[in-house]
Amino acid sequence: MNTNAASLDRLHDIVVPAPIPGWPPAPGWYWLLGFILIVVVALVVRGIIRWQHNRYRREALAELHHLGSDLKLPEQRAPALLALAGLLKRTALTAFPREQVATLTGTPWFEFLDRTGRGTTFRDGLGAVLENALYDPRTVAGLEEPTLEKLTSAVRQWIQHHSSEIQLRPVNETKTRPPSPGRPSSPSLQKRSA
Repeated sequence: MNTNAASLDRLHDIVVPAPIPGWPPAPGWYWLLGFILIVVVALVVRGIIRWQHNRYRREALAELHHLGSDLKLPEQRAPALLALAGLLKRTALTAFPREQVATLTGTPWFEFLDRTGRGTTFRDGLGAVLENALYDPRTVAGLEEPTLEKLTSAVRQWIQHHSSEIQLRPVNETKTRPPSPGRPSSPSLQKRSA
């Protein structure tokens, strides 16, 4: 053996360390996978809640589909129009507070439909067509196919796209005046002071 430090006989192979194993992962990966799992579960739960919340819309659209075939038959048209008006009212009662929707008829009802559906189709004439058909059966025979299609389309559009987040005005909207000095401001206070 050569004792010279620069001799090639004294060289040894380079020892490469073992590769880093892929499993178990570092703790940061557990945190990331946990976060992704929580987000996925939250999105699935939100989707299920939204699906259940819009169930009334799907049921109303299915009933509207059945009514559409009855509207094409002249002898079934009057009952179908009555059912169509009832479908609109039931759908609105499901989506909005009963106290604010149940008593609406005529122009206030059409304004409500247009305000919540973000359109003007009912107030501009289709609502009057539906109302006239309900209260004057002679007009049912005179309704033409395009008018019925417009009416069905407007109802479908409202069912699909009405917004229940719109703030509704109270039915008995009264202006309140500020209480005068020496007079209780509410009826409940009047009873207590008496």
